Amino acid sequence: MTTMVQEATAGATPGATAQSRSAGAEIRRGELAAFLRSRRERITPEQVGLPRGRRRRTPGLRREEVAQLSTVGVTWYTWLEQGRDIHVSAQVLDAIARALILDRSERAHLFALAGTVDPSPASECTGVPQSLRRMLEQLEPFPACVQNSRFDLLAYNRTYRLMMCDLDEVPPEDRNCLWLAFTHDEWRSSLVDRDETIRLMAAKFRAVMAEHVAEPAWKAMVKRLEDASAEFREIWARHEVVRPGDKIKVYRQSQVGILRLASTSLWTGPRQGPKLLTYTPADAETHERLERLHALALAAEGGAGADPVSTAESDPASTAEAAPAAV
Repeated sequence: MTTMVQEATAGATPGATAQSRSAGAEIRRGELAAFLRSRRERITPEQVGLPRGRRRRTPGLRREEVAQLSTVGVTWYTWLEQGRDIHVSAQVLDAIARALILDRSERAHLFALAGTVDPSPASECTGVPQSLRRMLEQLEPFPACVQNSRFDLLAYNRTYRLMMCDLDEVPPEDRNCLWLAFTHDEWRSSLVDRDETIRLMAAKFRAVMAEHVAEPAWKAMVKRLEDASAEFREIWARHEVVRPGDKIKVYRQSQVGILRLASTSLWTGPRQGPKLLTYTPADAETHERLERLHALALAAEGGAGADPVSTAESDPASTAEAAPAAV
């Protein structure tokens, strides 16, 4: 049987082989197009921080919304969903995987259909699961959040919400610790040693960005900060790098006073991607003040029925990345 197969292959003409390969590529492109459409249609605008609007007829997201979230041209993404014969880079596929919040199996399927090697095969693009949200709630009154490597805040509990400012009043696209540290007055005023803190944050961001230098979302973040903050431009130009680490952090909360907190990072997957970041009191006084802050958060919530854990998906294309820097 093996001899017969080898002889049949050997006897095939170059034209027939090329035709067979072309047919296989066309089938894969069709599968890729159908897969992208199915993943797009399952995601609601609310999941990615977009307004639904009253005239929406498309199930899930529109093509232009996926293109916007992944910083890919609308025409280019449309061609993908139409099964056109175009070359797609690994960087573009990575951005689309993140925009569509693909899990590991879906991500691997996407790259296989595109015939491209995944540069980060262990990446996880899913949002914050309910089990992790419950952990955030149970950690109260201690502040806790889920953060990815680009400093995006993916979810946080009620105490963390009020620790530096009222995060629920911050637009979802701005719920990024680096962005807030350089541009948000109330957040900045909460940092007791602000100059050193923002310098270290920028250095940690640069160290982690070495693994993401070609990704549009990371480049867009740096560009946005450079446009908004002369202070960031000056610090960024120093090219300082530092690896993430946990230590005692000191914050000035506007309603309860100074908080001395020990931060701990708990990775949520096998790789250093999104992490659960917890803050525990470093002294009895801080513990008492966290209790008061939690009580204020409960009072602000206005009674039962509100979600005890906020989700802040400022850029779903970023929910699974390399080692994040601590806030």
